Amino acid sequence: MRGDHPSGAGDDDTDVAARRRRSVGSRLVTVLAVLLVLLVLTLPYDFGRLTPAAFVRIPLEALLAVALLLALPARWSRLVATVVGAALGLLGLLKLLDLGFSAALSRAFDPVLDWALLDEGFAFLSESYGRPTAIGAAVALAVLAVGLPVLVTLSVRRARRLLVRHRTGTTRVVTALVVVWVVCAAFNVRVVEGSPVADTSATTLANGHGFQVRLRLDDRETFGALIEQDRFGDTPGDELLTALRGKNVVISFVESYGRDAVEDPEFAPQVGAVLDGGASRLGAAGFGARSGFLTSPTFGGGSWLAHATLLSGLWIDNDQRHRTLLASDRMTLNGAFRRASWETVGVMPAVTKAWPEGAFYGYDRFYNAKSLAYRGSKFSFGTMPDQYTLASWRRLEQARQDDKPTMTELALVSSHAPWTPVPQVVDWAGIGDGAAFRRPGGASDDKRRTTKQIRADYRTSIEYTLNSLISYVQTYGDDDLVFIFLGDHQPAAVVTGENASHDVPISIITRDRAVLDRISDWGWQDGLKPGPQAPVWRMDAFRDQFLTTFGR
Repeated sequence: MRGDHPSGAGDDDTDVAARRRRSVGSRLVTVLAVLLVLLVLTLPYDFGRLTPAAFVRIPLEALLAVALLLALPARWSRLVATVVGAALGLLGLLKLLDLGFSAALSRAFDPVLDWALLDEGFAFLSESYGRPTAIGAAVALAVLAVGLPVLVTLSVRRARRLLVRHRTGTTRVVTALVVVWVVCAAFNVRVVEGSPVADTSATTLANGHGFQVRLRLDDRETFGALIEQDRFGDTPGDELLTALRGKNVVISFVESYGRDAVEDPEFAPQVGAVLDGGASRLGAAGFGARSGFLTSPTFGGGSWLAHATLLSGLWIDNDQRHRTLLASDRMTLNGAFRRASWETVGVMPAVTKAWPEGAFYGYDRFYNAKSLAYRGSKFSFGTMPDQYTLASWRRLEQARQDDKPTMTELALVSSHAPWTPVPQVVDWAGIGDGAAFRRPGGASDDKRRTTKQIRADYRTSIEYTLNSLISYVQTYGDDDLVFIFLGDHQPAAVVTGENASHDVPISIITRDRAVLDRISDWGWQDGLKPGPQAPVWRMDAFRDQFLTTFGR
C-alpha cells in the first residue's frame, strides 16, 4: 500500500537520528574541551585582574603547543598532548590557589610553605561556618585537585584530534595568530590596563613560583645568620627596661585592625569617633596616649607572623622563618621583660589545642580558650568576646597574691573574619562566666552577605573591640599601667580593595607622663588615632626601638 515503508526503514531512520545526536554531542564535547583549555590558559592569577576583559588574550604557550602537536608524528603527538594537558591542569590549580591567596592575603600562593595553611583554613571554616561546611569544602578541593588535571589532559587530547583532522586550516589560523601576537607585543596592545593581548602569563607564573622555591631555599641560611645578630642578646637584665620599673605593661594585638580602619572614608568617621571619644574619656581619667603606624609582614591573615615579628625584632613574613625562629634562642620582647624580672603572661583566647609556640615565648603564665572558661554564646570566629577575654584575664591575674610587675601579651579576636555576628559591650560587673553574652534563640548567623555588608560588619567589629579595650583601661587602669595596642594586619582585600598598604595603627596609653616623654622623639601623634602624617616603622623595628628608649 501507498505510504508503507520497506522492512527495516524505520530502524534506519532511528539509527540516522541517533548518529546525528551522537555527532552533535561529540562536537559539543569538543567545543567544551577547547574552551576549558583556553580558560585555563587565560585565567588571571591575580584576583584584582579577574575581569571578563582579562580573558581576551592570545597565550603564546597555546600557539607553541599547537605548532608542536602539528609537527610531530601521531604517536609522539599523542604523548606530548598528554604531558601538556597534565602540566596545564597543574597550572590551572596553581592559578586557582593564587587567586584565592591574592583575594584573602594579597599575595601569591607559596608552593613551598603554604600547604600548612590548608589546616588553618579548615579550622577557620569549622569555627566560622560549621564543621559540615569545612568538610564539604575539603572534599570539593580534593576532587578539584584530582579532577582538574585529568579533565584538562583529556581536553587537550581531544583538541589535538580536532587540530590534526583540520591540519591545513589549523596551520593557517595559528600562523595568523602568531602575526597578531607579534604585532600586539610590539605595540603593547592591551584590552584593559595590566592585561596585554600578547600573553605569556603561564610562563611568567611558572618562572615566578620556581623563583619562590629557590628563594625559600636560599633564605634559610640568610635568616639563620640574622637571628644571631642581636644587639640586645647579651644585655644584662638590670640594664633592660629600667624606665619601666614597677609598671604593668600590656601589648595587645587587635585582630585585622589595619590602616584602612582609620582612613577609609567608609570606616573612618565611625571608627575615628570611637578613638577620639575614647581619648577624651581617658584624658579625663588622667591618661595620655600617642599613636603611629607599623608595617605588618602579613596581610589579611597570618596573625602569628605579626606577633613573632614585633616580639623578636625580625621580619617574619613566612612560616619557614617562623619555624626557624621557634627553634632558636632569640630574645623576644617578652623575654627581655622576663630577664629584667617581670613576670610574663600570655592570653590567647583563639588557642584551642596544643600550642608549641608557648615553649619558645616562655610565658610564666599562659591562658588559652580552655583556661579562660567562657560559658556564653559564640560570636563569629572568636571563641569568646574580647570584653570577656579582658575581664577574665584581670580576674585570673588579680587572684594572685604576689606584687611583681607583669608584662602581658594579649590577643583580641572578635574582629576576626567573617565579622558577624558582633557582640555588644555590657556592664563589666555582670560579665561573670560569660552568661551576659548569651544570645537569644533564633539570632541570625547568616554569613551570606554582599561586599557592602561585609565591610559594614568589619567596621562594627573593630568598633566593638576598640570600645571594649578603651572601656577596660578607663574602668580598671591605674598609675602603673602601660597599655600598648596595635593591629596585627589589614583585613582581607574584600574590605580594603586592591593594593592596600600593610600598615596598622599602634597606640600607647599611660598616666605616667615620664613614659610619654620618653617617646617624644618617636614623632608619634597625640591621641588614639594616628593621622596621615604619623610616622610609619617596619614592625620588626619596634623591639629594638622600645628596648633602646626604655633601657639604660
